[in-house]
Amino acid sequence: MCAGDDVRSAAPERDSAAAISTVVTPGPPRLLDQIRHAIRYRHYSYRTEQAYVEWARRFVLFHGRRHPRDLGGDEVVAFLAHLAVERNVSASTHQQALSALLFLYRDVLGIELPWLGDIERPKMPRRLPVVLSRDEVRMLLSQLDGRCGLMSRLLYGTGMRLMECVRLRVKDLDLTRREITVRSGKGGRDRVTMVPQSLADGLAGQSARARTLWTADRAHAVSGVEMPHALERKYPNAGLSWGWFWFFPANDLSRDPRSGIVRRHHMHEDALSRGIRSAARRCGIAKPVTAHAFRHAFATHLLESGYDIRTVQELLGHRDVSTTMIYTHVLNRGGRGVVSPLDRN
Repeated sequence: MCAGDDVRSAAPERDSAAAISTVVTPGPPRLLDQIRHAIRYRHYSYRTEQAYVEWARRFVLFHGRRHPRDLGGDEVVAFLAHLAVERNVSASTHQQALSALLFLYRDVLGIELPWLGDIERPKMPRRLPVVLSRDEVRMLLSQLDGRCGLMSRLLYGTGMRLMECVRLRVKDLDLTRREITVRSGKGGRDRVTMVPQSLADGLAGQSARARTLWTADRAHAVSGVEMPHALERKYPNAGLSWGWFWFFPANDLSRDPRSGIVRRHHMHEDALSRGIRSAARRCGIAKPVTAHAFRHAFATHLLESGYDIRTVQELLGHRDVSTTMIYTHVLNRGGRGVVSPLDRN
């Protein structure tokens, strides 16, 4: 028998009221559960939830499991200093930890932190992107086949980000119009990019393979795919439809970490990342090659071909053209076609 299953019958008559109170009165939610609830209420991504929960957990453990309500500015500064000085974390990691603690105090505990404005933030370095040459891209793609090869070609041919590619839904790819609608990109913005004509047959074949899995799932009454935000409640059967199915579905079913439902997820992004890194090693490319390098190459090679920077900005989904301008620095043109004086001699 589980603890608490029959508390009232086992307790003496005079203690029944106290026993009932013990059973039916819920305790206050745990701190980490409060953070999860606040993040899900704001529709933040699961990755943000994982990161913020982990930083809150580290913060509490660093200060001997004391509750954050009992801590203040000095303790926050001490934790951030520990990360910067002793752990030597990057500026972006330091900034993420600070953002997590801001969220914890402001949005979860409801505590205003005027002293956080005095915390010195690390200077974010300005990095130029790693850009592959056209020959390096050709070598890399020649080492990739199957689904990884198709997805890598799609990344380079469209400028999509890694997660935008793996989260692609069937309804958002239109082979007739040769366009892809990228939903909820960075900053929650949608955009449209083109479908490379050379990938038409490969994408049609992938669509057929995805439909085979979708048909099998319907035959075995598998739960529908994950839906964004509240659409699962508004349209209960949409997750079962072909249009909302993943274009690159996983081969096996898995348990949803938030709902606990066993369903089919999209292909895990790490599988593609590992395939790209392995191909780069076989090619002997010394540059640090990631899936995002294809996006950098897409932008740079379009500018090299003479396309307008505003067009490239729209295809990449950048809010500001100044973000796209970084690729002109990679070209060493700065938008002005500068030629080294040594080459003029």
